[in-house]
Amino acid sequence: MGKDDVNDYLNRGMYGTKQTKVEERNRFLSTLRERIVIALTKSQVRETGTYKQVIDEMNKNPETTLYLNGNMNYTYLRDYIIKATQLNIPFQMVTVKNTQTDIGLVLSYPYAINKEEIFIE
Repeated sequence: MGKDDVNDYLNRGMYGTKQTKVEERNRFLSTLRERIVIALTKSQVRETGTYKQVIDEMNKNPETTLYLNGNMNYTYLRDYIIKATQLNIPFQMVTVKNTQTDIGLVLSYPYAINKEEIFIE
């Protein structure tokens, strides 16, 4: 093992694996824009009830994961968590420290799908 290999190994151990597109991952709750099926802003998530479009996409895309903004009150996220659980869609509460994001919810694949429009107007 060369000196650079040892340094890389030590840096990964101390600081974690380097990530690509850090700003994008911070905004979209740890995932990339190219993987997203649908996203809601925090203000949309705070509205009463759930968005039908999100539930429809959960039904159509069972291999996705639901990422929820961990800085938001559980009361706003509860209905989406219940629906994801009913549909056997895994969900994650994501809290990105020292970063502000306008995103409250993201439904995403673990690979790129390059959907053009991910936001609900």
